[in-house]
Amino acid sequence: MRQTVAVDLRALVPEPTGIGVYTLEMLRQLTALGSFDYLGLAHREPRGARELAELGVSLEHQSAPLGVLWQQLLLPRRLAAGDVDLLWSPLQTLPMHCPVPAVLTVYDLTVLLLPDTHRSKVRWSQIPFLERSIQAARQVVTISESSARDLRFHFPQAFQGDGARRDKLHVIPPGVSPDFRPATDDERQAIRAELGCPGGYILYAGTLEPRKNVAALLDAWLALRAGDGGAPPLVLAGGYGWRSRGLVRRIERLRRAPELRGELHVLGRVDRDRLLRLFRGATLFAYPSYYEGFGMPVAEAMASGVPVVTSDRSSLPEVIGDAGLTARPEDPGAIAGALRHVLGDPARAADLAARGIERARTFRWDKSAQQMDEVLRAAVD
Repeated sequence: MRQTVAVDLRALVPEPTGIGVYTLEMLRQLTALGSFDYLGLAHREPRGARELAELGVSLEHQSAPLGVLWQQLLLPRRLAAGDVDLLWSPLQTLPMHCPVPAVLTVYDLTVLLLPDTHRSKVRWSQIPFLERSIQAARQVVTISESSARDLRFHFPQAFQGDGARRDKLHVIPPGVSPDFRPATDDERQAIRAELGCPGGYILYAGTLEPRKNVAALLDAWLALRAGDGGAPPLVLAGGYGWRSRGLVRRIERLRRAPELRGELHVLGRVDRDRLLRLFRGATLFAYPSYYEGFGMPVAEAMASGVPVVTSDRSSLPEVIGDAGLTARPEDPGAIAGALRHVLGDPARAADLAARGIERARTFRWDKSAQQMDEVLRAAVD
C-alpha cells in the first residue's frame, strides 16, 4: 500500500501566484511518478480542483476565516487522523505542532530581509513560525543556491550537527513550462501589431511594486528615450502590489504625458495566454528586481527566445548564467547601459537569445519533480 503525502494547498485558494503555479506544476509531475498518494488540504476549496482530482489528488478543506489559523489549529488535527504519512508544505512554514514528518519548501527570506515589501498579514503569518518550521522539517527544499546560502546563514543551527541535519537542505530549481517558446517571424509581427508596437518593445512582467524595482526601470527607459538612440515602447504586465501607491501615481502621470502617448503600455494582470504572447513578441525583457528566490519571469523570457537584462543580486545571476546581462539595481544608469547594449547590437541580442533558449532547457519540471520525489521518500524513510 502506497504512503500518503498531505499537501498544503493554500496557495491555490486565491488566484494562484508564483507559489500556486509552483505547487500545481510540481503536483502534475509528482502524481505521474506514482510513488505516493496525494491528499490536498486547505481552508477553502482550491482553484483547479477539477484538474487536481483528475490527477488523482484527493481534496479536503476545513473551513477557517484565515489560512494561518487553519494551518496552526485545524491542519494538525486532520494530520493526526492516522491516514497521512507525511506533510509537504510549499508555503514556507509548518504547523507549530505537526503530528507527522514534514518536508518544507522555502523560496526566499524576503519576509526577514525585506519585511517592508510584505503586507503585515504575510509577516505575522510567517515570521513567528519560520525558524521553528525550518528546525522541525525533516527535509527542507529551496529553489536556488542563493536562497540556500541565506538559509544556512540565518538559520545555521537547523543545518549543523549530525549528518541528517547537515544534509537536509536541497536545492531544486523550478521548471519552465514548454508553453514558453520562441515565436515565428510571422507570429512575432502579429503580436507586435496587436499591441501597437510594430517595431518591438521592452517587456516587464511581474508585480508592480518597490521590490521589483520598476521605478528604476522607468528611469532607465526614460534615459534611453532622451538619448540619441531612443528606445522602443515599454510594456508593463502585472498587477500593482504592496506599497505601490507612489508608483501608480508616477505611471499614470507618464501615461498622460503627450510625448509618451502610445509609448508606455500598462496592461495590468494578464491571463496566461496573453502572457505567453507578450513574451514571444518582446524585443528585450527587463527585470531589475532587488531580490528573488529564483526569478521565474527571467527563465520564461529565456525560454521564449528573448534577450534579458536583469539585476546582479540574489539568485538572478545564477538563473541567467551567461545568457543575459546584469546591472546594479540601485543604478538606473547601469540598467540603461545594459538595455542600450542589447538594443544597439542586434548580433549580441541574437546571441543572448540563443544562449537563453539553451539555458532555459536546463529548468525542467520533470527533473524538478524527480528530485522532489526523492526528497519525499527520504523524509518518510
